[in-house]
Amino acid sequence: MSGDPAAPPGPDAASAPRARFPAPLRRPKPWGEEALFAGGEHGYVGKLLTVRAGQALSLQYHVEKDETIVVVTGEAVLEHGGRDEPLASRTIRPGDVVHLPPGARHRITATTDLLLVEASTAAPGWQDDVVRLEDRYGRAGTSAP
Repeated sequence: MSGDPAAPPGPDAASAPRARFPAPLRRPKPWGEEALFAGGEHGYVGKLLTVRAGQALSLQYHVEKDETIVVVTGEAVLEHGGRDEPLASRTIRPGDVVHLPPGARHRITATTDLLLVEASTAAPGWQDDVVRLEDRYGRAGTSAP
């Protein structure tokens, strides 16, 4: 096969890697919606999180999951801190990137409608790797969606 991308496909074209266009798995949440666009099968998880103004995610941490969040639109307050330290607050806005290593306590409260992209590790059991410390929707102490 030639290195020329305009060259016609060779005999092994049927087995060549191809782009896929799966629909995201959309899940309603009490604070908005989660759209899972990468479910861990390739070694990472990708989500779009839509959070309605005034709503908040749980105060939580993850045992193994490492996540990075970028704000696409909107504004929020991020509360964050280590396990045994007071929480600090920071306003996050479009373009801001937040890295949350395992064990970092965090909660996001939307001050306006908010769109976030979350990329995280995908170790086995990643779906249940959430320890909810506080939750305004009655889910504290669970890993329930």
